[in-house]
Amino acid sequence: MEAEFGWFGELSAESRSVIGLIIQRAISSFADWLRDPDLAGVADVGPFEVAPRDMTGIVSLQQTVALVRVAFEVVEERTLDITDDAGHDLLHTTLLEFGREVAFATAEVYARAAEMRGAWDARLEALLVDSVMRGEGDETVRTRASAFGWSARTGVVVLVGSLPGNPEEPGASEPLGARERLIDEVRHSATVSGLDALVAVQGDRLVVVLGGVTDPDKAGAGVARHFGAGPWWSDPLVADLLEAHRSARAAVAGVRAAPGWPHAPRPVTSDDLLPERALAGDDQAVEQLVAEVYLPLTDQGLIETVSGYLDSGSSIEATARTLFVHPNTIRYRLGRAADVTGLSPTNARDAYTYRVALTVGRLAGADKNRPADL
Repeated sequence: MEAEFGWFGELSAESRSVIGLIIQRAISSFADWLRDPDLAGVADVGPFEVAPRDMTGIVSLQQTVALVRVAFEVVEERTLDITDDAGHDLLHTTLLEFGREVAFATAEVYARAAEMRGAWDARLEALLVDSVMRGEGDETVRTRASAFGWSARTGVVVLVGSLPGNPEEPGASEPLGARERLIDEVRHSATVSGLDALVAVQGDRLVVVLGGVTDPDKAGAGVARHFGAGPWWSDPLVADLLEAHRSARAAVAGVRAAPGWPHAPRPVTSDDLLPERALAGDDQAVEQLVAEVYLPLTDQGLIETVSGYLDSGSSIEATARTLFVHPNTIRYRLGRAADVTGLSPTNARDAYTYRVALTVGRLAGADKNRPADL
């Protein structure tokens, strides 16, 4: 075997010993089979059916088949001197039949080993994604991720959405292997986009962690088709995998608040859902609305203008009459509000965000000692 296969000599002595024992068992099993041709197959002639499991971690299926082929070629050559022509023909036919049994048994063992490895890898990946979601960020997370082909050092985003399926049959049984195929398809789509991916199914949610992201929208679009009906969440881009829990936390908060905005776009970010998150009791969303909307308006003296505009049914003229200023002044102030918050008071969705921000800001007493409208 060393002469036939260069890689065989590179194996450790222990590995070569294991292979030698297995080949000996195979030859012994063949001898037993010759004595009792009524045996159903390899599984009935000793430990050979179990033995290849030791080889699955040493050599590939192709290499195993090659080793067995060489072993039986040697057996056939050595029997030429002890059999006549008729006996040799019978031995050759029997070897072919037994070799077929060996091939099927070996392929089955390797298939089961691959299935077990796949199931184990899926569990490890699910645990890794769960660690990311719960913020268990340390170097071991990065090390474990590398085992799944994760090489990205920058640009990580977490996507969360519903599983694909028939929304009219939520209780329908899941096809066998459907989750595994879904995870493989998501990972393939990410690879095509030049991204690393960790994928897991958590309950009725599909969670995808993408690495090597420079454009979150483009990255999300690459895997969007794998999510089910309804909104899915693409949340803040973070520096690396150890900070991915920040993106994950925001995505989960968006999931909880999603029922409050039934017609949310796909994808939707947790920042888009700040009003719903605040109403759902998300303290982080409340703090963000106060810090990014309420206080900037207060600092610029625009609270009364924006509040009056919303209370007057979004009418510039009515707001101007209430505040005793010219309508152009209102337009100017609303433009300034849009500049400092990034939200346009004249947009219906942004106006809703303003209203919730004003409410939570006042409840928090954030306007104490702030200047009035200028």
